[in-house]
Amino acid sequence: MRICAIAFLLGILLVQSLAQLPSLWLTPLLALLAWLALRNPVWLVGLFFVSGVLWVTLRAGWILDDALPPGLERQDLNVAGFVADLPQSTERGVRFVFDIESAMHRGRVVQIPNKVLLNSYGDDERFVVGQRWRFVVRLRRPHGFQNPGGFDYEGHMFQQRIRAIGYIRPSEPAQLLSQGHAFYSVGRLRQWLGNGMRALLADNPLAGMMVALVNGDRRGVTNEQWRTLRRTGTNHLIAISGLHIGLIAGFAYLMTRLLWSLRGPWVLRWPAPKVGAVMGMIAAVLYAALAGFSVPTQRAMIMLAVVMGAMLIDRRVSPTRVLSVALLLVLIHDPLAVMGAGFWLSFAAVTVITVFLHGRTDGRSRWRRLGTMQLAIGIGLLPLTLVLFQQVSLIGPIANLFAVPFFGLLVVPATLSGSLALMFMSETLAGYILQFAASLLHIAWTILEYLAGFSKGVWVQHHPAGWAFACALIGIAVLLAPRGWPGRWVGAIWLLPMLLLRPPSPGAGEVWFTLLDVGQGLSAIVRTQHHTLVYDAGPRFSKRFDTGRAVVVPYLRNKGVDHIDMLIISDGDNDHIGGAQSVIEGLPVNDILTSVPAELKGARRCLQGQQWKW
Repeated sequence: MRICAIAFLLGILLVQSLAQLPSLWLTPLLALLAWLALRNPVWLVGLFFVSGVLWVTLRAGWILDDALPPGLERQDLNVAGFVADLPQSTERGVRFVFDIESAMHRGRVVQIPNKVLLNSYGDDERFVVGQRWRFVVRLRRPHGFQNPGGFDYEGHMFQQRIRAIGYIRPSEPAQLLSQGHAFYSVGRLRQWLGNGMRALLADNPLAGMMVALVNGDRRGVTNEQWRTLRRTGTNHLIAISGLHIGLIAGFAYLMTRLLWSLRGPWVLRWPAPKVGAVMGMIAAVLYAALAGFSVPTQRAMIMLAVVMGAMLIDRRVSPTRVLSVALLLVLIHDPLAVMGAGFWLSFAAVTVITVFLHGRTDGRSRWRRLGTMQLAIGIGLLPLTLVLFQQVSLIGPIANLFAVPFFGLLVVPATLSGSLALMFMSETLAGYILQFAASLLHIAWTILEYLAGFSKGVWVQHHPAGWAFACALIGIAVLLAPRGWPGRWVGAIWLLPMLLLRPPSPGAGEVWFTLLDVGQGLSAIVRTQHHTLVYDAGPRFSKRFDTGRAVVVPYLRNKGVDHIDMLIISDGDNDHIGGAQSVIEGLPVNDILTSVPAELKGARRCLQGQQWKW
């Protein structure tokens, strides 16, 4: 099962690396391998590999076919459908995913993508998950910026099955057709619960994090809070995953087992551990549904189902088999999950923990084992974290040693208790409990902010080469080998290419010029052998998004640039200065020249005749 699950994953990754989808001529090969596997299990690996190739090809092909016809882009379309996900407030209104039921253009029925992302401009809080609406909209295909190291917006939309984005025409009346649909009941509950918690927590700056712990909606977490979480390596605490699912399932299991044991006749018919396993699984499914069934919750729920299922049939299952089954089922459910960082971090973290715990049954104290495991997780995820984010928290093991038990034993139970009180008791009681939970979170947050303030607490570097990443994985496997394994220290040597080798850079007398894709705006990079100049930083689209943070800084980090010698901002228009502050915050800047020095702290006026020699 372990090798077969990996083969299925490799088949999916092969297709992801291709410029176009393979044809379905592999189908006869799949049938042949299935026949051979029945005669000899050795062929199972090939069967799973080809199955992965064909499965992701089929799924991706369906999504590609669900595209917006070019002739309908930016045309008035009369659409009807359902609000499918939690509406998100923006600076200009609200944004939400809309499931299309029907669409018409100039009185003619047309085919458009089944799922679109719509913006409604203005102070609009009327939209509720599950409502059926009719709008006049204008749509276009999603397009992202194409730059090395940048976020793949178009790929993200593809993974979410959103094949068109647009806005509701404010000049045309919107018509509410019905208030709700049973299919979206969980989404309505998530929205109601989030709104209720935010109302009870009033202006508490940590309200967004508390809502995220309950319904998985992390859009209320501010950029500054994400920065603190990333610098301390604790952002996984806000993503509902194995820690949270396991906590809920474990509590339900223990309480059910305790209460069931008090009823003697019941225990004789149905053993308390098995009843507890069923109730623990039910609690986990309900919490995962409330969290929106994200990839980490799927993985945790599947692993829990395998463990609980084994308990029901009185069988022991190895952790690696549980992990393999979870991997296979997640990929069958959504083969495009490999496009998201959450998939890799989720499975990598559990793999590291499984490898670390294997064969380690020494008599060290629980806290020492927990500290060692946090260090192992930090080291084990190092290569993947550098590939995904080009930075890693050095204080993460210390922060997690405190934060994981504090969140798991205090913050999460208190927050969930408040949400349950809101759903089943009274707002007054829920308010008291949530305020208590907020005070606990404030204590933890104060410590995390202090740790995030260490200037050397984060290692930032370039995107490692593929072969260096492969070497690092070998090194991690050696370092995490069981105690007593000879030569474990050699694993550290395998990490050196990833950490020490730098990307290509200009030679003596060379000048490298790069014009970045920032949409409607400008940003260019000029590099010499020892210096880097950034000319303009592109536009700012909202408080949460600008091209300085999304394009310029990731590009420079990807190329191994750790500081900027000169930042020039040509004028004060948003197209040029919008991302400048994020560039200044993202990398050290030695000097700033601009025509609007009052707009940037520490800037000098750019004057005719200024010159320098590099």
